[in-house]
Amino acid sequence: MKSLALIAALLASAAPAFAQAPPAPAAPPAPAAGGPPGIPMSRAYPAGPVEPLPAPKRFVTRHTLSVGKQRIAYTAIAGETWLYNRAAEPIGSIFSYSYLKDGPVDPSRPVMFVFNGGPGSSSLWLHMGAVGPRRVVLDREVNPSNTPPFGVADNPHSVLDVADLVFIDPVGTGYSRPIGKGSTADFWGVDEDADSVSQFIELWLTEHKRWNAPKFVMGESYGSVRAAVLPRALMGGPMYVGYMRGITLNGVILLGTTLGARNGGGESGAAELRQALALPALADTAWYFEKIDRKGRSLEAFHQEVLAFAKSDYVEALKKARAGTLTPADRAALVARLTAYTGLPVSAYDRALVVNEGAFSRLLLADRGLQVGAYDSRYTLPTAGSGNDPVADDPAMGRYVPGFLAAFHQMEAEALKVDMARPYGAIVWRDLLPSWNWNRAAVPEGQSFATDLAVAMRRTPKLRVLVASGYYDLVTHSATAEQSVEDAGLPRDRLMLRRYESGHMLYLGDTAAAFSNDVRQLIRDATR
Repeated sequence: MKSLALIAALLASAAPAFAQAPPAPAAPPAPAAGGPPGIPMSRAYPAGPVEPLPAPKRFVTRHTLSVGKQRIAYTAIAGETWLYNRAAEPIGSIFSYSYLKDGPVDPSRPVMFVFNGGPGSSSLWLHMGAVGPRRVVLDREVNPSNTPPFGVADNPHSVLDVADLVFIDPVGTGYSRPIGKGSTADFWGVDEDADSVSQFIELWLTEHKRWNAPKFVMGESYGSVRAAVLPRALMGGPMYVGYMRGITLNGVILLGTTLGARNGGGESGAAELRQALALPALADTAWYFEKIDRKGRSLEAFHQEVLAFAKSDYVEALKKARAGTLTPADRAALVARLTAYTGLPVSAYDRALVVNEGAFSRLLLADRGLQVGAYDSRYTLPTAGSGNDPVADDPAMGRYVPGFLAAFHQMEAEALKVDMARPYGAIVWRDLLPSWNWNRAAVPEGQSFATDLAVAMRRTPKLRVLVASGYYDLVTHSATAEQSVEDAGLPRDRLMLRRYESGHMLYLGDTAAAFSNDVRQLIRDATR
């Protein structure tokens, strides 16, 4: 083992290649007897004495589920797990939902850790919409009613047949919170979040004796960032987290993927390409509503045609427009192509050659008095009377959120027997999002999160990645996600790219079965 002096020398020699990292903390006090070793020191302690903590709550129930021809008996464990600093003092509590197939513990059975995004979102969306053993039942797959009653039922598409499932609510979401000497600053940031979720996974593997199990993570939206960064925090090292966890993953599943750097970078490093790559999602939506002449083209064929145009003629025209060298004739020809692909009038491009998603959502069906959804552009609401809230007034989020929340709370009370004295934070923007720390340790300024995945795939030659996208997602575009992984150089032989006829929550609208089958395929490929 290398000496501490040698490691210090290596770090010093490498330092100029990385963005500035915060100064090293002072030496921590010795861990308490019997406390967990190697836990990171809390960065911010509240002043004054800390009240004694009650024991973590746990709720254990038993159930059965049919998936395909399999009848699965499983145990559900909902409850709190404490997180610790290096002094073995509790600083955080993560509430999670574990679904474990009954029978003797099989150390080779895969386990999948699942979370959503935000930052600030709980895991209930994937929990109740895609892979969990129970799912929300809406009266329609697209444009459902958003008033009760709503339904909840067994999920025939759950992947519990091939993996145990653990749904994680990061600190600040769900019932998870700082405790003891912890503060929000210990958890609300890219690195802080990844480290705390990694510690939870480490503790979960120990408690359930699953260190030798094949391991997978699934993250949606900002959860795709968390999933990309987690391999680094799970492995650990002297330049990141400061100690070795030594946990590797077999697979990473990304939905509603957003991997561009937030500090000084972008999906491809070129503003014009980022703008151009939004075009296929707009065009796909126009195809769906038949606002363009389909000419017999399937959605995928049309998508590929628009994508090729976006990455060639369109991006070059945007560059010329910025430089002031685009001729009037070339501009007119370009606008003709854009209107043919988006179904928008020529006047939409009078001021600029780019129409942002917000404007597009209001313009596409303006002749019908309708606005299309950003989170799923198949959903519509009247344009008139909008309160202009980006979520509550979004035709998609405003329609399916109430059903998800009602189904989740019904399942918690009736099936899981969860009894908590505080509200469940489904999505928490207040305080959390403005406080989020985007600065990262030992990472070059402007590095994309896709590069974190590329590093992880280099370190773990069997690691496989699934990038799943919805054609009708105007929030995180499939073309942008695919460009991110292409720019980062992820090995193509271990990368699955999939698009579904759905939106940001790509398992809504009769696509859940296809998505679940692709997840099963990834698990098979990663464990053979």
